[in-house]
Amino acid sequence: MENNYVIIMAGGVGTRFWPFSRSTNPKQFHDVLGIGKTMIQQTVERFEGVCPKENIYIVTSEEYYHITKQQLPYLSDDQILLEPNRRNTAPCIGYACYKIASKNPDANIVVAPADHIILKEEEFRKRINVALHFSASNDVLVTLGIKPTRPDTGYGYIQFTESEGDIKRVRTFTEKPDLEWAVKFVESGEFVWNAGIFIWNVKTIKKTFEMFLPEMAEAFEEIKKDFYTAGEAEALKKAYPQCKSISIDNGVMEKAENVFVVLSDIGWSDLGTWKSLYEISDKDENQNVIDGNTLLYNTSNSIIKTPADRLVVVNGLDGYIVAEYDNVLMICRKEDEQKVKEFVATAGTKGKEFV
Repeated sequence: MENNYVIIMAGGVGTRFWPFSRSTNPKQFHDVLGIGKTMIQQTVERFEGVCPKENIYIVTSEEYYHITKQQLPYLSDDQILLEPNRRNTAPCIGYACYKIASKNPDANIVVAPADHIILKEEEFRKRINVALHFSASNDVLVTLGIKPTRPDTGYGYIQFTESEGDIKRVRTFTEKPDLEWAVKFVESGEFVWNAGIFIWNVKTIKKTFEMFLPEMAEAFEEIKKDFYTAGEAEALKKAYPQCKSISIDNGVMEKAENVFVVLSDIGWSDLGTWKSLYEISDKDENQNVIDGNTLLYNTSNSIIKTPADRLVVVNGLDGYIVAEYDNVLMICRKEDEQKVKEFVATAGTKGKEFV
């Protein structure tokens, strides 16, 4: 277990979850489910027994250092990696992997987002350990694939080849297909959702970066002497401009041939939108999801998340999002939730304090 490491990506803003998720306080630092723990705290706890706490690394933005330290006080500053700017997931993962490699060249690494929901945590740990066991002694890139429950157009899909066991070779990646293709994918039985959770050993991922993202590999290799020193932040500011903004999926996973998927049924949701929160939450007899002090009349199929110190009276809504946080109240049809990004952009013209 000493060679197992976990990298948690926690630098995103989560715009689609506005007004709850803000640039100054994004969703990973909120108690979205109302259970007394924030999403990043839940994510860290999920890896208990997978690796020692000192082997957990958080990659986030400089502006989120204090809130990360506040919510995860047992992490040292060396475990909180601060990106000088956001450049998608490949640079963020590359930075963390190269830093870990400079300390432990035998590291076996899990990469996970900070803002996903996993309801079957014991099964999750079993699947992760299956992947870690496989990656520890093989030159492979592994991802978790979620058995689809519906033809969802909001997720990426992984096609796998038929073989014995739960570890399958990946044939293709497809980003967010239209409904017609999503239906075909699910009916075929050959596709799983891409959970965005990756497992590999550090030698393999470095070799893969050198092959497909050579400028990025060179940038991080050049500053390896600065990792775990007072000069790390300054060195990083020189390295990051050499890294193009690209996802790990586009930059590495879709190009590599040694990619495998562990089939998983772990109660997963990426919780990217209000609708996804609605789908996984408990509902009342009128199919409402309620988190707040409310009086509801003739209201159904809605999600209402409002401050506990404010009484909210709702009458005659069917299929709506009613969300209030800080200085913003949003009322929007669930089916129009794709417009939330548009709302955020327009709200920004009213003042930075609204986004």
